[in-house]
Amino acid sequence: MKAQCKTSYNLRMSENQSLIARSLAAVWHPCTQMKHHEHYPLTPIVRGEGVWLYDADGKRYLDTVSSWWVNLFGHNHPAIKEAIKQQLDTLEHVMLAGFTHAPVVELSEQLAKLTGLGHAFYASDGASATEIALKMSFHYWRNTGHPNKSKFISLQNSYHGETLGALGVTDVAIFKDTYAPLLMQSAQMPSPDFRLADAGETEEQFALRCVEALETYIAAHHDELAAFIIEPLVQCAAGMGMYHPVYLKRAREICTEYQVHLIADEIAVGFGRTGKMFATEHAAPKVSDIADFVCLSKGITGGYLPLSVVLTTDEIYQAFYDDRTVKGFLHSHSYTGNPLACSAALATLALFEQTSVMQANQAASQYIQDKMQVLTHLPIQYLRHHGMIHAFDVQTQNAQFSRDCYAAGLAKGLLLRPIGNTVYFMPPYVISTDEIDWMVEQTALVVEQTL
Repeated sequence: MKAQCKTSYNLRMSENQSLIARSLAAVWHPCTQMKHHEHYPLTPIVRGEGVWLYDADGKRYLDTVSSWWVNLFGHNHPAIKEAIKQQLDTLEHVMLAGFTHAPVVELSEQLAKLTGLGHAFYASDGASATEIALKMSFHYWRNTGHPNKSKFISLQNSYHGETLGALGVTDVAIFKDTYAPLLMQSAQMPSPDFRLADAGETEEQFALRCVEALETYIAAHHDELAAFIIEPLVQCAAGMGMYHPVYLKRAREICTEYQVHLIADEIAVGFGRTGKMFATEHAAPKVSDIADFVCLSKGITGGYLPLSVVLTTDEIYQAFYDDRTVKGFLHSHSYTGNPLACSAALATLALFEQTSVMQANQAASQYIQDKMQVLTHLPIQYLRHHGMIHAFDVQTQNAQFSRDCYAAGLAKGLLLRPIGNTVYFMPPYVISTDEIDWMVEQTALVVEQTL
């Protein structure tokens, strides 16, 4: 019996190593220097359950980052799976040009009720949503007789995706600098990220100081500005830079005064991540009170299928409504509004309606915040959170801290993915208190080990 178990174990290990070798030979992995995998091996994942991912050897890893911030309700969720299965029995896909179907209509109607923005244009990923919003804004001004309003502004340290248009309004050097000759030029406004505040300055005071700089720039350049694109409340790729919602309120007032669109990039922070359904709701009752466009993706399907959407106002939609084809928004994606993805999104929204997700998240967020006090003996700073996004910055001389922390986390059964020296948690909402305890305690050991 023992010999049989050992043989089975060795077989699984062989399959595991084979999958790694085949992947390295055939797959060019995203956001990765492939040569690093000579020292940091790939981890083959064969299944998921709740907050856990399991490799081919049976080892499990707590998914503290929701697999790049997409998985809201845990892996292998029965309700979302069932919705996809039911949709498979009727319609897997149909082109959305000239055709429509119930899942995309129902999803658009529900998103309109949630955001106050009644016209939905679909794509498959967040960067594509950014491209759509930028193009729509530019085209709106062209259609309405203001062709000079063709430039965009964003925040310093902003991230809006890695396609060419999205990179044009992104301000993360490692993604942008190589492709600078290909990109449109944009201006970056001072970031209200509270870590950048002066000593003694409150979060609100700093946000108001930054928004004064925004107003000065827009006042001087509004004739050429199409839109200001912003990540509401949390600049995730900047290391979870968090700021006061008063910035959003004032930015909306300024954009209205000077006729500049405001694009809210809620791709990472939407669907309950910050403690409200959408991050802009911390500044106003509805997304439409802040944004002319909102970009949504990641959590929209609970992490099950690719989908993104841009929602906008009646006024903007009407500027494209014309007998002339050239005034229409001639943008498309092959899988726009895919029925399977829309069904997964509808099942995800149903979970918000049918369960006390937001109340449970408040309790979980407070529990994580309290538990993270066990980290304070370490050389860390800026212990912070917005809803179910928690982060801290590690003071270390280790130039490879992020990679070492990632590897040490995997060794302990944790999927951590630091951004520079920032360690963060963005776990699935179904995480239990026991799992939170283990997550934070093991993270403390990993950080101490990799200083």
